[in-house]
Amino acid sequence: MSEVVTFTVQENIGIISIDNPPINALGVGVRQGLVKYIDAANANKNVAAIVICAQDRTFPAGADIKEFGQPPLAPHLSDVCSHVENSAKPVIAALFGTVLGGGFELALGAHFRLSTATAKFGFPEVLLGILPGAGGTQRMPRITGALPALKLMISGAPIKASQALELGIIDKIIEGSDIKAEAIKFAQQIVAEKTSIKRTGQRLDGLADADIYAAQIAATRAKLAKTNKLFAPLAIVDCVEAAAKIPLKQGLEFERDRIIACMRTTEHAALVHVFFAERKSAKMPPTEKGDAPVKPRTVNVLGIVGGGTMGAGITVSALNAGLKVIMVERDQDSLNRGIQNVEKVYLRNIAKGRMDAAKMAAIMANYTPSTNYADLSAVDMVIEAVFEQMDVKKAVFKQLDKVLKKDAVLATNTSYLDIDELAAATSRAGNIIGLHFFSPANIMRLLEIVVPAKASAEVVATGFALAKRLGKVAVRAGVCDGFIGNRILSVYAKSAVYMMEDGASPYEIDRAIRDFGYPIGLYQMSDLAGGDIGWDTRKRLADSRDPRQRYVHIDDRICENGWFGQKTGRGYYIYENGARIGTEDPEILAIVDKQRKIAGITPRNFTQDEIMERYMAAMVNEAANVLSEGIALRPSDIDVTFIYGYGFPRHKGGPMKYADTLGLDKILATIERLSQDDPYFWQAAPLLKKLVAEGKKFDSLN
Repeated sequence: MSEVVTFTVQENIGIISIDNPPINALGVGVRQGLVKYIDAANANKNVAAIVICAQDRTFPAGADIKEFGQPPLAPHLSDVCSHVENSAKPVIAALFGTVLGGGFELALGAHFRLSTATAKFGFPEVLLGILPGAGGTQRMPRITGALPALKLMISGAPIKASQALELGIIDKIIEGSDIKAEAIKFAQQIVAEKTSIKRTGQRLDGLADADIYAAQIAATRAKLAKTNKLFAPLAIVDCVEAAAKIPLKQGLEFERDRIIACMRTTEHAALVHVFFAERKSAKMPPTEKGDAPVKPRTVNVLGIVGGGTMGAGITVSALNAGLKVIMVERDQDSLNRGIQNVEKVYLRNIAKGRMDAAKMAAIMANYTPSTNYADLSAVDMVIEAVFEQMDVKKAVFKQLDKVLKKDAVLATNTSYLDIDELAAATSRAGNIIGLHFFSPANIMRLLEIVVPAKASAEVVATGFALAKRLGKVAVRAGVCDGFIGNRILSVYAKSAVYMMEDGASPYEIDRAIRDFGYPIGLYQMSDLAGGDIGWDTRKRLADSRDPRQRYVHIDDRICENGWFGQKTGRGYYIYENGARIGTEDPEILAIVDKQRKIAGITPRNFTQDEIMERYMAAMVNEAANVLSEGIALRPSDIDVTFIYGYGFPRHKGGPMKYADTLGLDKILATIERLSQDDPYFWQAAPLLKKLVAEGKKFDSLN
C-alpha cells in the first residue's frame, strides 16, 4: 500500500504531500505522516521552508468518518496542528477545494496560508453537535477577532476565499489553479526575504480591545440562550472567551475539555446518527445478495407535466442541475401561469442579488414550455405533477403512455395515491415509479422514491441517480396511502386534532411543537401545504372509514369556508397582504368551540408536555407499523424522512432515534394508558411491543 503522506525536496523547499482519496481525510496514517515529515524537514539542512499540499481534488476536508465513535489514536489532530505550528522552519499551507473542519485547523497551524480563488473554508463540526477540537476555537479568534470566529463556527456554513482573505485567515489568493507551484514560489520568497514566522498562537489580533471582544461574546451567548438552546454552540462561545483570556496552551486544554463534554451529549449522538442515516438512505437498496450493482438509465432531458406549484418547483430544481426540461400544460393559459411560476423563482434570486440576468437567461435556455404531449416523445423521463386525483392522473398517464419512447421512465409526484393502480393504467408498469417531492420542490431536499410492485431495478436506480443529481436526500418507500411521511403524518395529525377537540387550541399545539424544536407547528405547516390537499384525502377515504374511528369535523368546517392556508390568505392563521407568517384567528377558535359543543365535549387544559407526549407517541407508533410492513426499509430512513421533509429537529435525531433515547418502554406505556379512553386509535404496534419485550431499540433494526 502506498503512503498517504510523502516528502520530497525541490531546491530548498520541503514538500509534504497528502494523498488519501477521495477527500484526503485526516486519518491516523495522515496524522502520523505529517508529524514524521515535519520532523524530517526540520532535520534536513537542505530544507529552508516547508509546503503542505494535497493531491486530487481538495486539501483535507475533515476527519476520517471511519474513526467516528472509535477510541482516538495517536497522534491526535490537535497535537499535529501544534507540531506544525511549532516547526522551526516556516510552513506554508497550499489550500484548495473544501478546506473544512480538521483540514481548516491544520491550515491554521501553518505559518502562512495560500489559497485558490475557488476554495471554501468552514467549521461544520457544530452540525455534529461538537466544536472544532484541534485548536480551531483558539487559533481562529486570534486571527479574526471574536465575532467573525463565532459566526463561522456556530453557523457551520463555509465562506469563500475572498471572505477568508478579508478576515486575514489566508495571506494570498493565487491566480490560476497550480497552488502547489505558487506555494513553492511563495516559500522561496519568504526564505529570500527572511520573513518572520507568524505563529497564530502568539498573535493577539482581535484581542487587543478586550471590552469590544467581551461584549461580542456576551451578546452571542445571550442570543443563543434565547434562540438556540443546544450545547455545542454555547460551548464554542466558552472556548472563544477562553481564547481572549488565557494563553494558547491552556486554551487548547480548555477546548479539549469542552469537546469531550460535547461528545457526551444526546445531541451529538443524534446528529451523528443523522449523518450516517442520510448516507445510508441515499444508496439504492440491493436487489438480491450477490447481484451486480444496477446501472441507472441516462437522464439528460426531463419532461414535466403540470406547471403549478409542484411542477414549477421540480422544473427549477431540474434546470438548476443542468437538465433540459420540457414542461407541458393542458392549455396556453395554464402554460403561461406555469412559465410565470418558474420565472418568478429566478427573478426573486436576481432581486436578492443571488444571480444576474445573464445567468437566468443561460438556465432558461434549457427550458421549453409546450401544450403538446407529442413534444415529450424523445425525453428520457417524465414527472407528472398534476392535480392530486386518481382519475386526473390516470388520464395523463394514458396519454403519456402513447407518446413516450419505449424505455422512458414515467414518474408520478403523487403524495398519497396508489402508484400500482396508476401503473396498471399503462402498458409500461416496469418503467413507472413514484418521485414524491416536497413543497417547495426547488428548496426542500427530501425525495421519497416510491417503488411500485412491477418497477424494474434499473428504473429504481434511475430514481436514486436523479435524486443525487438534483441534490436531494433520497429515501426508498413502499406503496401505501401516504407512503412513509404522509401516512405517519395522517396519524399524528389525528392525535393533534383529537387534543384540539378535547381542549387544546391549535395555537397551543403549534407552540408546543415549535418549543420541541420544529421550525413551524403542525397547523402552520398545513397552511403552507394547503388545507385542501388533506380535505381531498379525507373525502376520498370517507367511504372506507371504520365507523369505530373517532372523526373530528374541525378541518372540514375550515375548508368549507374556502380557507386553505397561505394561498387563500387564510387557514388556521390569517395571512394579510401576502404575509408568509400568519396571525392567530379568533374565528378559528369559535369554529373549534362550536364543534366541541356539537360533539358534547367539555374542554380540558393540556400542558406542553402532554401535547408532545401524545403527538410523539402517535408518530412513533405508526412509524413502527410502517417499518414492520416494509414501507420503510429501516428506522433510520424514517428519521431522514421526517428531518428533511417535515422539520423534525435534527438534534433529536428523528422520531425513531428520539424514541430510542426516550425509551421505547415509556412510549408503549403512554399508548397503553391512552388506549383505555380510545382503544381504536391507541393500538400499540406489534413491533413496538416486541422490541420492548426483548429489551431492544429501533436502532437494532438499522
